[in-house]
Amino acid sequence: MPPALKRAPDPRIERSRQVILAAALEELGASGYGGFAIESVASRAGVGKSTIYRHWPDKLALIADTFRTLHQEGGPDLATGSARDKLRRILAHVADVLASSPFGTCLPAMIDAAERDPALRDFHYRFQSEARKPTVALIAAGIASGDFPADRDPELTAQALLGAIFFRRLMTETRFAPEEAGALLDSVLGSEG
Repeated sequence: MPPALKRAPDPRIERSRQVILAAALEELGASGYGGFAIESVASRAGVGKSTIYRHWPDKLALIADTFRTLHQEGGPDLATGSARDKLRRILAHVADVLASSPFGTCLPAMIDAAERDPALRDFHYRFQSEARKPTVALIAAGIASGDFPADRDPELTAQALLGAIFFRRLMTETRFAPEEAGALLDSVLGSEG
C-alpha cells in the first residue's frame, strides 16, 4: 500500500488563522490579559467563537500561539556580517518591535498578568528564555571568535543588552531607538577594536 499523501494546508484555514492571531494581538493590547475575551477576538477577526476553539482550547493557548508566530515570522537577516554586526541588527530589531508593533503594546499587560496567573507566568518565562537563546548563542560565538571580550558571560550579556531596551519601553517615556543599538553594544561590550 503506498504511503498516504499529505494534504497541502487549506489556504483559507491558514488565512483565517492569521486573521485570528492578528485580532488576538490587537485584543491583548487593547484589553490586557484580564480583559482578553475569545468573543472579542472572534468579533475583531470576523469569525465565530467555534472557529477559534477549533484551533485553540483557551485564551492562553491562543496568546501563546500568537507570540510564537510573531516571533518566528519577524527577525533581522543574520546571514552575513560579524558577530557584532549581527548582534547590532538583533538589538535594533528588538527596539523596533517594542517601539512600533502590537507586541510592544501587549507587553505591559502580559507582565502584569504574569504576576497573578501561574500558567501565564510559566509561558512567559519559557517564551522569553527561548526567544533569548539565539542572542545568547551569538554572543557566545562572538566571545569564542574573539569579537567580544573573553571575560563576558553570554547569558548575562544578553540580559544586559536586551534589558536596556525593555527598561526603556516599560520604565520611561522614551522608547529605545533602533539606531542606538551600536552605542548600547559599545557600552556593554566595549568599542570595536
